[in-house]
Amino acid sequence: MGMSTAIPVRTVDVLVIGGGQAGLSAAYHLRRRGFVPADDSSASSAATFVVLDADAAPGGAWQHRWRSLRMATVNGIHDLPGYPVPPADPTAASVDVLPAYFADYERRFDLRVMRPVVVTAVRRADDDPRGPLRVETDRGVWLAGSVINATGTWRRPFWPRYPGQEEFAGRQLHVHDYVSAGEFIGRRVVIVGAGISAVQLLEEISRVTDTFWVTRSEVRWDAAEFDTAARVAAIAGVEERVRRGEPPGSVISVTGQHWTPWARAAQERGVLVRHPMFDRIEKRGVRMPDGSLEPADVIVWATGFRADIAHLAPLGLRTPAGGIRVGRGRSLDEPRLFLIGYGPSQSTVGANRAGRDAVRAIMAERAPAGSGSQTAGTAAR
Repeated sequence: MGMSTAIPVRTVDVLVIGGGQAGLSAAYHLRRRGFVPADDSSASSAATFVVLDADAAPGGAWQHRWRSLRMATVNGIHDLPGYPVPPADPTAASVDVLPAYFADYERRFDLRVMRPVVVTAVRRADDDPRGPLRVETDRGVWLAGSVINATGTWRRPFWPRYPGQEEFAGRQLHVHDYVSAGEFIGRRVVIVGAGISAVQLLEEISRVTDTFWVTRSEVRWDAAEFDTAARVAAIAGVEERVRRGEPPGSVISVTGQHWTPWARAAQERGVLVRHPMFDRIEKRGVRMPDGSLEPADVIVWATGFRADIAHLAPLGLRTPAGGIRVGRGRSLDEPRLFLIGYGPSQSTVGANRAGRDAVRAIMAERAPAGSGSQTAGTAAR
């Protein structure tokens, strides 16, 4: 006679989904405000939190980047709060330095990230707007007063669709799956995309083989270096878009492309030459708007990523425009849900601020000490 295994159901005041920059920032600020890990039996009266991460090891998306991405050419690294990135050799691979930094950070602040745990769905536990959200995972169910979603974009590479894509006889890959330029020696590589990754790969691959760079529109080069001020401006530029419920746009669409060391290097070697987007893909290459055929053995799609939020679908928050209405890092239609590392907080500096602000909002709505009448993160409608 078979017996069914009960799914474990645990409760927590704040549940963080994702152990990358945004998730660890939120966990750090929860710790600072007196929250303790949900498995800490020594502080039973304290508010609790848990961080669930789908990866098997610390490091967020950095653990998946290509090995040739060096610390000197990593774009937009910002220290996690409370503990700066240790000095590193500029020639060191970011895949070695940054995951180790994240792992050390988790130990230093005793964040006790649970991994690998895949969140499959977030839904309302009942009709009570002050009640918990139900977080379903491949390792049981959690009931949480507030959910801080910090899943980023790495798991959702965006592949545009173009006529003839299936006919191509060569190789197609997304930057998500790029390893090194060495595998393309002797092959003609078409690089698609106007963002920072496209220019990085163009500079790198063009050193070993022939490249051809295409973008949908003219690249608007900003004369300013891409410094912290420029990143802050980019964050502010997408705030209104996500407030309206539109999908978050790219940083490049707001700021234009910035001159970086690798862009300058490509320019100096004469390979930073942008061509218009092809009309279709054929067996041996790409057909250009003027009717010419550009031969290609490889097409690299450096076309960005989309928000990894499919697990939030049961909440019914997606607008007709395709996004979730978010203001100041919080869902405008489900106040128990915070989205950080999303839209205006998609950069590393923005993710840090969003983690801090989410915890501040949760603390502001907690009942006065000793009342016991509210759970963390509840909000009156």
